[in-house]
Amino acid sequence: MTVRRRLAGPLFAIVASLGVGGCSAIEFYWQGLAGQLDLLSRARPIPEVAESTTDPTLKTKLERAQEMRAFASRELGLPDNASYTRYADLGRPYVVWNVFAAPEFSLSPRQWCFPVAGCVAYRGYFAEADARAEGARLAAEGYDVHVAGVPAYSTLGYFNDPLLSTFVRARDSELARLIFHELAHQVVYVKDDTSFNESFAVAVEEEGLARWQAAHPGNAQFAQDVARMHRLRADFRMLLRGARERLVALYASDLPEDEKRTRKAAIFADMRTEYERIKAGWDGAPVFDRWFASGANNAGIVAAGLYADHVQQFAALLAAEGGDLPRFYERVRELAALPKAEREGALEAATGRPPATATAPAH
Repeated sequence: MTVRRRLAGPLFAIVASLGVGGCSAIEFYWQGLAGQLDLLSRARPIPEVAESTTDPTLKTKLERAQEMRAFASRELGLPDNASYTRYADLGRPYVVWNVFAAPEFSLSPRQWCFPVAGCVAYRGYFAEADARAEGARLAAEGYDVHVAGVPAYSTLGYFNDPLLSTFVRARDSELARLIFHELAHQVVYVKDDTSFNESFAVAVEEEGLARWQAAHPGNAQFAQDVARMHRLRADFRMLLRGARERLVALYASDLPEDEKRTRKAAIFADMRTEYERIKAGWDGAPVFDRWFASGANNAGIVAAGLYADHVQQFAALLAAEGGDLPRFYERVRELAALPKAEREGALEAATGRPPATATAPAH
């Protein structure tokens, strides 16, 4: 890697993976550049860490992650590079915190734009306090705000992304999901279309989980965890879809703003009540608890939808290619080259129906 690429990589990562724009671009760039360089400076080869650690759980997880990493390239056609061959202990629960925002009476996300990477629907910070401060600033401007911790993100191949302490101790299903998801971002990235990018990565992760499970038929716990994840996502999808349909109708109405505000609050209250009812059958669901705690509002609906609005369409495209992942990737690259309206039309044609809100953010 050349010196020039070393310098360009962090800036691109800030733009493409963390988001840019806002009150002080210089300060934002600096926190992103400093955070990225700090992350890379902590990374050590996984075999070295596995050999030196006195923590048996960490050792086992690192070894399992390497199996998943090799599987990703060998069986899923994902990039065969040095990503996830090093490990970094960050000493914090998340690698970044993403800030989402939407107007009070709209489900259209606020966008942050940059000439190189285009526009993204969120803005990321390496320090939680900075993310909370940005969220407070946007809330003061009248936006609905959702702030969420993120265990992993991709630099899109500009750097060899390390395995992180923020997710290495997760269940095997979660560990595999994140590795497959983040590597998928290195296959395709489309400027100005966060929903396309994230939905594609979720579709790849879900296919990857199915293939890993098939290759390890004796792992009952993995199969149980994957089934549970799909059940939770389906339930949460229904919950979000119902709320979004009601909100879209409300915001399009001619009601006075005070009346819209009252009815909006009632819709989210109903959503919370229904969530409490259905989650009893989940044996706990911390990720969705965090979604409600981080902002059950327009911005939260936006954040959830970005990660799965088109997943069904991508799954249909994969099926149309006979499950051949390399051919599927090529088809997705062809779609990525189309203007956005044509791209969305092609995706809709894959299933014959428009996209629908799905799960909470994957990463």
